[in-house]
Amino acid sequence: MRGTDKFTFKNYKNGIILIEIQSLIPEKFINLMWKNDVYIKNIKKKSITTMTMEINLRDYGKIENIAKKTETRIKIIKRRGITFFIIKLKRKITLAAGVILFVVTIYYLSTFIWSIKIDSDEGLPPYIIRQQLKSYGIRPGTSKDKINVYKIEQDLMKNNDDIMWVKVRLQGSELNISAVEKKSPPNIVTDNTPCNLVAKRDGKVLRVYTTLGTPIVKVGDEVKKGQMLVKGEQGLESSIYSVHATGYVICRTIYEDSAVVKIDNVKNIRTGKKIDNYYINLGGKKLYFKKDNNKFNKYDKIEESKFIFGRETYFEVKKVVVKGNAQAVVKDTGEKLYKNICSNLDKSIKVVDKTVTYEAGESYKVKVQVMAEENIAVSDEVKGEGQQLN
Repeated sequence: MRGTDKFTFKNYKNGIILIEIQSLIPEKFINLMWKNDVYIKNIKKKSITTMTMEINLRDYGKIENIAKKTETRIKIIKRRGITFFIIKLKRKITLAAGVILFVVTIYYLSTFIWSIKIDSDEGLPPYIIRQQLKSYGIRPGTSKDKINVYKIEQDLMKNNDDIMWVKVRLQGSELNISAVEKKSPPNIVTDNTPCNLVAKRDGKVLRVYTTLGTPIVKVGDEVKKGQMLVKGEQGLESSIYSVHATGYVICRTIYEDSAVVKIDNVKNIRTGKKIDNYYINLGGKKLYFKKDNNKFNKYDKIEESKFIFGRETYFEVKKVVVKGNAQAVVKDTGEKLYKNICSNLDKSIKVVDKTVTYEAGESYKVKVQVMAEENIAVSDEVKGEGQQLN
């Protein structure tokens, strides 16, 4: 008879319970229930001494007295009805209240900012911006309703001459501020020293662009390293003057690298034969208690030691020629040479093609040529000439 003393049945009468009775004479128990006007339905016999039945919750007090008189055990198997729903609800009211309080608390706390993240340039210390925010009344714990991100942006721009651009945004409970520092424009130094443009390497001219100077090469010309590309002169024949030649001469250039590789390799392979020698190390001296003479012409030696005990193992090896795949070796070598060439190229150089060739023999000579497009024009100062040439 469990769970029945936790509440008063007089207060909860609307309910049905399924009970199981165990008695030596269950029929006597049922007869007494009928005599006491206990409503019974769905009687099922499980065994000679056991029965199940449904009764009204209001009659449970009566059958408890009958059970004591007949020495019958009662077990509640199932409950149903609004009464038991109310009982369960009362038991869980505290949990429900706790969940509601937790949700309300989280919602309330989410209406405040709890951290301020400032991302600024080196010349704009976050500490200064943070102090200015405090002067505006913005600090961790401030209600979001009091924060106008656009007004904060205006105030920061107005009070900081060093800020070029600022962005203030709310993300959850965090106020994010990004600020960019004003930077003075670079000083442009004009170089008026007369100079020509010459080639820094061999190539074939693809395009020529000049802003000052007179180009002396055209598209399709083959040029050599050091050859003049743009002359530092400008003007008509009657009035020619020296200038600081500037421009670009885009040429097709070739970079190459090569390597000699062996296709077949000689490796030392262990034959499976070995010799083990054991010793004791005392003061740096080895005292062998098992030592065999090493009769191997070629061998690998491995020495192991633990505390004062040691072991020397000699493995017999023999040289074996391992046949290689010529195509695979050439391909791998070509890729390595290509990566090596590209790693040394300036980022402004555009690679347009590559060619891998090889010369077969006892060893293969692999050669990689990389075709690129780049500006090969570099300044070459004109010495010993005046500004005006007439």
